[in-house]
Amino acid sequence: MKITDTCTDCLISRVKLECTLCQAGMQTTRDTVCACEKLLAEIRYEPLSHPQIASRIHRRAYDELGVEDPFADLKKQGNSQAMEVCRAVRTRLATFRDHILASVIGNTFDYGVKGHTVEDDFFRFFAEEFKIGLRIDDTARILPLCSRVVYLSDNCGEIVLDKLLIRWLKNHGSHVTLAVKEKPILNDATLGDAHELGLDAMVDLLTVNGGGAEIGICMENIPEDLRQAIDRSTIIIAKGMANFESLSEMDNLPPVAYLLATKCTPVAEEIGVPLGSKVAMLRM
Repeated sequence: MKITDTCTDCLISRVKLECTLCQAGMQTTRDTVCACEKLLAEIRYEPLSHPQIASRIHRRAYDELGVEDPFADLKKQGNSQAMEVCRAVRTRLATFRDHILASVIGNTFDYGVKGHTVEDDFFRFFAEEFKIGLRIDDTARILPLCSRVVYLSDNCGEIVLDKLLIRWLKNHGSHVTLAVKEKPILNDATLGDAHELGLDAMVDLLTVNGGGAEIGICMENIPEDLRQAIDRSTIIIAKGMANFESLSEMDNLPPVAYLLATKCTPVAEEIGVPLGSKVAMLRM
């Protein structure tokens, strides 16, 4: 997907959130926002996807602020909230669809999307959203393709619920490659987060999406082990809006299952669902 005016407003609002999380002073905040707005004006009309532009903007913000991971505390908080829910609901998740739905609800752990709020009472929110279910439900078509899965993760908090889905896949004979972020960006899960949750011992291959601090995925930057895994895969499970924005621009991919909550209007309109919908959508 290409960047829109709505995207640029949201992007700069996230830069301001990063400044707040770092407790930056007024001058540092002004300088950081100014530097990011200048870079955005320079690259906005280049042949880049929205995630590629956003990645460059956030890397500039981190450089200006002199921090590696402004979302570190929120990531821990998200994982803690999600683990409480997992302990309560995991015995009630029986089917493939149940695990997919739980994973999609986890995609709401996304801080700084303009107009979207991460719920404080995630247990209540999870119960309500689970009753509502999926707006697009292609789970019956996705399941037969899951013999060799490349799983592109997204956020912390969410990855705790991904673990339940990955365990279900492994228990039902799937080969699973899990790709996380190479370096911290936003509240996305990294290798450290995956190791802390024990995912390295669960999956067949744990790797990174490449490109350093890169939102979504850029095929030019992926490491060779992920490239080979994609070539051999029967399906890519792509979590979140950034992976949708990245992969929907590409050709010659295996089937892709997009698992996400539509937290912004441009993505909701692109998919053709209302804002706030939960989606498990297969594209061949």
